[in-house]
Amino acid sequence: MSWAGVYRGLMRGLEPFAGLILQRRLKSGKEDITRIDERKGIASRPRPDGTLIWMHGASVGETSMLLPLIQRMLKDDPALNILVTSGTMTSAQVMADRLPERAIHQMVPLDGPTFVSRFLEHWTPDLAIWAESEIWPNLVLQTKSSGAKMALINARMNQDSIDRWRNKRKFARQIFSSFDIILPADTLTHNALTFLGGNTVNEIGNLKSSAPALTWDKDEALRLTTAIGERHIWLAASTHEAEEAEILAAHTLIRTTHPDALLICVPRHPERGGEVASLCAEHHIAVRSKDETPTVETSIYIMDTLGEMGLALELTKVAFVGGSLHPSLTGHNPLEPARAGVPILTGPHFASFTDIYAQFLKSNAAMRVTHAKSLAKSVIALCGDGIASGQMRARARALSQENDSVLDQTASALDTLLNEDASS
Repeated sequence: MSWAGVYRGLMRGLEPFAGLILQRRLKSGKEDITRIDERKGIASRPRPDGTLIWMHGASVGETSMLLPLIQRMLKDDPALNILVTSGTMTSAQVMADRLPERAIHQMVPLDGPTFVSRFLEHWTPDLAIWAESEIWPNLVLQTKSSGAKMALINARMNQDSIDRWRNKRKFARQIFSSFDIILPADTLTHNALTFLGGNTVNEIGNLKSSAPALTWDKDEALRLTTAIGERHIWLAASTHEAEEAEILAAHTLIRTTHPDALLICVPRHPERGGEVASLCAEHHIAVRSKDETPTVETSIYIMDTLGEMGLALELTKVAFVGGSLHPSLTGHNPLEPARAGVPILTGPHFASFTDIYAQFLKSNAAMRVTHAKSLAKSVIALCGDGIASGQMRARARALSQENDSVLDQTASALDTLLNEDASS
């Protein structure tokens, strides 16, 4: 039996336990009780009439990346409707706030054949688009069997992921050949997917490089700036548990020479705000989700709220992009601080964004740090050297604007795929 057959049989065998699995996730805060049926493929909204494009992203990063593309495609075709799916509560909350008219969100169904069939029979998408690396085999293969056109956009794979697929090459070929087009975000992924049998096109770059700069509430920024005062302010963005002790050690070192220093900490998962606060017990902290305002006495400001990275970047003088200080991590996108004109620091572990960081580091548009001491040293240096930080900001901002055509190329490729039958 093929890998696909084994996987399908395994997932069908697990379907009777879906309720138990979802209840456990519900108890741990990973599911919304009002949307459990969606995880079983039972839609909570009617299908809009006419052409429907379905876009899927794993979580906040992928679904947020899709927003400019969604807006572009809806603008280009007033008769189009878009369905967005994701698998996390956080992404669902963000989509509820940000999706435009004619775009709706549903939780992605579990990858059991029955659940996937329900989902596809209700929504019958004309075009299905997967973002980055969120591959669910039954969802992919059953969508292919439904007759929908399929695309994998901004495809990104790190070496570990590539190695895992290489060990199941026949399965990989079946999965990746299901897509009518694949738009790789980087050279590594392009080469790997070509080897694995995907219908790739020329590498066009990272779609995240075309996202607009983040916005923020100017009145709130002024209020917080006034409350904080003129200090050495640095940001640790998208932090993970594995690296937070090292980040706090760096902040302690910074405060030995600059007692006024303020760390703004934005955990990758906002629900960890209380956990991060516990780690910071030895510091004077303020927690944004509790409506606490930092003062001149505050040492760490924990911004554990959704959609406020733009505000955090506006407040800071230096940004350390987290997910990069521990070997278990693979980095996060530096383009948001680059567009905001904030000097960028990163740890050595950024396998998920190798091409972008290689470009930034080569151009001295970012600095790499390896541990608490080097992080502290770099923060102090950039906060104290306006010329050096200004040059780094300018280089990073210029690099972030170089790939603005990626959105145009992606939208054009998808439009061609959607309409190719009509034009033939």
